[in-house]
Formats: sequence, structure tokens, C-alpha cells
Amino acid sequence: MPETTLTIRTADGGEAGTVELKSDWLEFEKGRQAVHDAVVAHLAARRSGTACTKTRAAVRGGGAKPFRQKGTGRARAGSTRSPLWRGGGVIFGPHPRSYAKKLNKKVRRLALKRAFSDRVAEGDVVVVDEFVLDAPRTREAANLLEKLGIGEHVLIIVDKMTDNLRLATRNLPNVFAVDAAGAHTYQLLYYRKLLFTKAGLDAFTGGRLTSREKTS
Repeated sequence: MPETTLTIRTADGGEAGTVELKSDWLEFEKGRQAVHDAVVAHLAARRSGTACTKTRAAVRGGGAKPFRQKGTGRARAGSTRSPLWRGGGVIFGPHPRSYAKKLNKKVRRLALKRAFSDRVAEGDVVVVDEFVLDAPRTREAANLLEKLGIGEHVLIIVDKMTDNLRLATRNLPNVFAVDAAGAHTYQLLYYRKLLFTKAGLDAFTGGRLTSREKTS
């Protein structure tokens, strides 16, 4: 079992206490398949599904019979827009569709919990007491990340998104900020470091990793 106590750091790189991760927030025994399913579902949902081909009914022209039925020595043909002809329709080509896959709530939660647990075990989760920007300046956000010393490939998770944070991080190529309610499994796996604010971690673990089902 990996260390479940994380150090809370200040914006200038100091220490501001610790936070204990509860056992029901972590999962190391199961969930690998759930993580795979969640990633596949996310990538599938990102597909536009706009590819389209024309069948022989949609291709313009071809109304006249190209040559007489008998006597030419050729196979009979009724239209130049047959799929067998150059310029004809496509038989089983793609048409606009949705690639979205259904994933039930328990599987999504298990995938998120397993992905979070693995990142904790790998030491890639950093907690900061707060990540406050006085103005929507990219340089200010970059300076804060530099002081924390966590690299330049970071997912920042806060309890509530602010305009200053969103505008300050959108021009950093490998940095993305999201609120705890919007973070998903693919993001947790994609970025090299996960930077939680203390409030963001509380919102994420309390609202996303635990079941809200009522018990009788």
C-alpha cells in the first residue's frame, strides 16, 4: 500500500501541512478494465463522426442506360453510377454517426478512482494550499508552476474555475486547468503531474470518488 499522506505545499514551494487520503478514495485491486473502458469511451466521443460517402442513389447522373442490353459482348449495365463503375456510388461507405459509448456511473467512478490511485502511487499528485492569480497573466501562472517545481506538463484541478486561472493557463501548451467536477479519467492519465488545490482535492475526493447512493 503506497503512502496515503500528501504534503500540502504553499505557492512559493514551502510546506503548509499534510492531508490524509482515506481508504475509500483509493483503489489498487480492481479497475484496470474500467480505466481502459473510460479512455476508449472518451476518445470515441471526441470523434466527429462526419465522414460521409454517396450511394448510387445519391450520385448525380447515370439515368441513361450506357449501352444496349444485348449484342455488345459486355456485361449488362443499367447505369454508369453503379458501384462497379468508376465515378459510381460507394456500397458500404461511412455515413454520419455518433461514436459515443455508454459507460455506467459505477464504472466511471471506479475508473476515476483507479486512475487517481495509480497517480498517487507514482508520486505524481501535488497538493497546494491555493492557486490564486491576481490577474489573467500567463507569466504569473508560469511563475507559480516554476516555484512549485513540478515541470511543464500539468493538470491543475481546483474546486471552482476562475476567469483569471482559465485565461492565464490557456496559452501554456502543456498545462490545463479544470474544476473538480469536470476532471475525467483521460486527463488524470494524460498529464505528467496533477496539481490539486486543497479545496480542489476535497471537492474531487468527496464528490467524485465516493458513492452518493442512498442506503436503506
